Amino acid sequence: MSRSIKNSIRSSKPILSTGVLLLAFAPFVSAQTTTQSLPDAPQPQNQVKDETVTVQNTPRHLLKDQEAIWTSPAHIRESNALGPVALVLATTLAITTDHQVMSSSKLDNASLNSKASTASNGLVGAFIAAPVVLFGMGAIHHDDHATETGILGGEAILDSLGVNEVLKIVSLRERPAVDNARGKFFQTGVGFNSSFPSNHAIIAWSAASAIASEYPGPLTQITAYGLATGTSLARVLARQHFPSDVLVGSAVGWMIGRYVVRRHRHTY
Repeated sequence: MSRSIKNSIRSSKPILSTGVLLLAFAPFVSAQTTTQSLPDAPQPQNQVKDETVTVQNTPRHLLKDQEAIWTSPAHIRESNALGPVALVLATTLAITTDHQVMSSSKLDNASLNSKASTASNGLVGAFIAAPVVLFGMGAIHHDDHATETGILGGEAILDSLGVNEVLKIVSLRERPAVDNARGKFFQTGVGFNSSFPSNHAIIAWSAASAIASEYPGPLTQITAYGLATGTSLARVLARQHFPSDVLVGSAVGWMIGRYVVRRHRHTY
């Protein structure tokens, strides 16, 4: 491991640990301040063993999730088309301005880029660790809700990564540091280092969405989505991704996190 990578990991540790604590403890504090039921929560019912939220059932749930996610375009109707259409239009607009934004002299700052990269790595590390911490705390305190949140948060991250890697392989987009930030798509030389969409953004937003959907109190919402927004912005400031990369990653991650929770959770 090079000295620069070691320094980056070491400097991101305070951000990672702070993010983990905020994400893990916000739901517990929020749960004490709100008594409203979860939005769109299913009615209590006896679930078959294969459908319960457990670590053992997660692989089966992941396969079902992927099937539902990839076939979802076939279920778009006039009544539910507004969101997808808005995302396509916003992405198109973002792509047309990507080069101009990333060519700005304000972003051509090695110190800013390095600090932003370290921050984004620390934040995404916190989002990856948060479900593990929630699961562990739930197991220790016999809190089924926290345990479920940990499992579904991890499931949302895995689902989003599966989707993102396919999109990366298909898009084959150059990174901002290549060819004066022109952001060309379908460049075979990119290999597995495609810029579109952002892995950091989709991980952060899928985890944030899952946690915030399980605990809809204002503290959890502000903490989870605030840190996710910071992760996405940091990837642009680090010149690691174009605005359209983080836009799509954030939106897709948010939708996947909400889907996973609504599909699998119990009512608490």
